[in-house]
Amino acid sequence: MSAISEQRISIAGYETRALRLEGEGPPLMLLHGWSDSADTWRPLLDRLARRGRHAVALDLPGFGAADHLDPSEAVLPQLDRFLRAALVRFAGERPAILVGNSLGGCAALRAAQDPALPVAAVLPIAPAGLDMAGWLGIVESERLVRLLLASPVPLPAGVVRSAVGQVYRQVAFARPFSADPRAVAAFTSHVASRADVSRILASGRRLRAELADPFELGRISCPVLVVWGDSDRMVFSSGAARILRDVPGARLEVIEECGHCPQIEAPHRLAELVEEISRGPEHARTPSGSG
Repeated sequence: MSAISEQRISIAGYETRALRLEGEGPPLMLLHGWSDSADTWRPLLDRLARRGRHAVALDLPGFGAADHLDPSEAVLPQLDRFLRAALVRFAGERPAILVGNSLGGCAALRAAQDPALPVAAVLPIAPAGLDMAGWLGIVESERLVRLLLASPVPLPAGVVRSAVGQVYRQVAFARPFSADPRAVAAFTSHVASRADVSRILASGRRLRAELADPFELGRISCPVLVVWGDSDRMVFSSGAARILRDVPGARLEVIEECGHCPQIEAPHRLAELVEEISRGPEHARTPSGSG
């Protein structure tokens, strides 16, 4: 079984971090959501390693251990540029399968709109930019977030991380108190201060307008398998209807008793779906959530 390696790399002028698996099959590129990091994919990477798969998970600009976003430029064009360069670097001679959660799912779908990019298929998980469910308002209204931002004195990193972890449990998971503590610790490890929280929330405010209409889905011609948790509070699964309508052959899989991050709550099922889309549409079964 291949081990997960971690390295610092530069992509499109951004210093960032990659978690990599060496293995077989079409390259898998894993893209996390807003305020998250490549660490969110570790449970899935563990399962892909057992299957001998080739994969890379990246910290997107502005998040995790990556360089900050340029505040003078819109967010989505920066992510587009980053992903184009990442595809050139990691896809090699074989087009990549893009697996993206939330904001990462949005970026993956936008990349698939460009026929010049080496994209074999897309597995967007609760992609942002469809039916957003007031995602930023949900986070900003959490009492612990308001207390963090209102504190008149600097807070220890441990206090900040504890509060952020509690909010993460509440908004991201179907079963908040059953969430893997290792995943929660990984999520909070990149947030050490009130300034970090403020910066991430500011990026969300910038994204809110950009995500109102970020797609030209009719330009996508590769296979698309949309995945949603049936208990997602952040992005409503009704948003999948537009993808199913506008992308020929697109399919939907709904995972029961799962929130916004199936890669953490249902990594075994997600690994099965990755294998399914990797084999190509001729091997696909009719998913449980399709119409």
